[in-house]
Amino acid sequence: MDRFKVDNAIILAAGFGSRFVPISYETPKALVPVKGEPLVERQIRQLKEAGVQEIILVVGHLREKFTYLVEKYGVRYMYNPEYNSKNNLASLYFARRYLKNSYILSGDHYITENIFKGTEERSWLSCIYQPGSTNEWCAQSDPNDPLARIKEITIGGQDSWILQGPAFLSRPVSEAYGRFLRSYHRSGDQDASFWEQILIDQAETLPIHINKQEAANVLEFDSYEELRAFDPAYYQGNPDPLIETITGVFQVQEPEISDIKNYEAGMTNRSFGFTVQEKAYVFRLPGEGTENLISRVQESEVYDAIAALDVSDRIVHFDREKGYKISRYYENSRNTSFKIPDDVEKSMAILRQIHQSGITVGHSFDLEGEINRYHVLCQDRNCIRYKDIDETRAKMEVLIGAQKAMGIPHVLCHVDANPDNFIRLPDGTVKLVDWEYSGMADPLIDISMYSIYCYYSKSDMDELLRIYLQRRPTRDETKRLYIHTALGGYLWALWTEYKQSYGIEYGKYGLHMYRYAKNFYSHLQRGFL
Repeated sequence: MDRFKVDNAIILAAGFGSRFVPISYETPKALVPVKGEPLVERQIRQLKEAGVQEIILVVGHLREKFTYLVEKYGVRYMYNPEYNSKNNLASLYFARRYLKNSYILSGDHYITENIFKGTEERSWLSCIYQPGSTNEWCAQSDPNDPLARIKEITIGGQDSWILQGPAFLSRPVSEAYGRFLRSYHRSGDQDASFWEQILIDQAETLPIHINKQEAANVLEFDSYEELRAFDPAYYQGNPDPLIETITGVFQVQEPEISDIKNYEAGMTNRSFGFTVQEKAYVFRLPGEGTENLISRVQESEVYDAIAALDVSDRIVHFDREKGYKISRYYENSRNTSFKIPDDVEKSMAILRQIHQSGITVGHSFDLEGEINRYHVLCQDRNCIRYKDIDETRAKMEVLIGAQKAMGIPHVLCHVDANPDNFIRLPDGTVKLVDWEYSGMADPLIDISMYSIYCYYSKSDMDELLRIYLQRRPTRDETKRLYIHTALGGYLWALWTEYKQSYGIEYGKYGLHMYRYAKNFYSHLQRGFL
């Protein structure tokens, strides 16, 4: 029986957990309490009861909140640095050396009755029966095979056994799986893949069987709504501060909040949607490290100043201390696209309206000051990775000097005027949201920020400037645009380094911004300086 003895268990608990928003902003999904017990603690306890002593926990989002489990249960603790940019195939890749006779679990599953035995004769995937039509992963086996070896796994099916819950891989299967795992991870084509994708692709090669479970025994909550339905405690004085904020603002009870759903995270903030009294809203809360980047008092002052223009989001609640913002959701709206000419025209029209409104606020967006501040923030976190940063900063100081000598007018600017912040309504109206970086500045800073976010070429920028001005630009206007492009690129490169020091990855965004700084300095040096 020794060859059937389970060596260990690997629990994948690195992901953000968008299904459990808003709880998962402050609590990793695996630590969300269900029926009074954190999900992962229930799994660890069940594994221990089955005699599995070596448990490897792969973490990422809010990883520091898992450390107590090392002392409490003696688990091994591993960090997946790619948790924010890849799916859980990457988590298993970082734990691949532990693959033996191994249970593999996702930290957000709830197992009612313990299904672990401590000894396993064959590899399996936990499956529950789904009558009728389904879009889930469906395991197909020979109906005459008493061991139910999986022949194929399809997406969608009819009256099927669907994958849900943990798995067990025997040592021979683990060894073969590990070879595929290395190949999949290194290819770069599987960043969005779940770890089971290899089993799907290699169903004929890897001997895996269906482990048939009752649907009530292996639960996976697809939303916070389902979690609340399963555990009534969430309706009884929910301690989550975001939910408490909503109940306080709208003077409702927690069960009256519905349709909670996560929105794709922005670069600065996180957001989720919800419905109260049949009206839809968006709750925006600051992302990691944002408290050092944004003045919420200044942001609130801008919203007050522009309210009469009716060009932005409809604010219901703004917390200047915490940075919470609740606004009405624009039904059937979409983000604008820089690939649609009419969207670009209307976005530039909104900027002209704001710039020409005569509205002023008591603070400026000063590129020199912001660059200096970001340098200090990055130095404090020791996070700048560009080897020629000192040389590039000296070039930016040359541009700052040239900018000061030009006598540039200052008007109210958005500063983060990228297509994602322009919302197009069903009637064709365009609104501009998220004013957190706004302040008094050169109006052409908005044109440069729009351009670099879209990764525009120099000729694209020249054309955008013409669209904004509605005429051919002067030489000085083009020079101002290029200076803002270089300085803005440099600033956002530093911003990316700072944000990444909190474990948030932005791919090649920071590198693109850094190239704007260097390339447009060269353009200016050749023709304008």
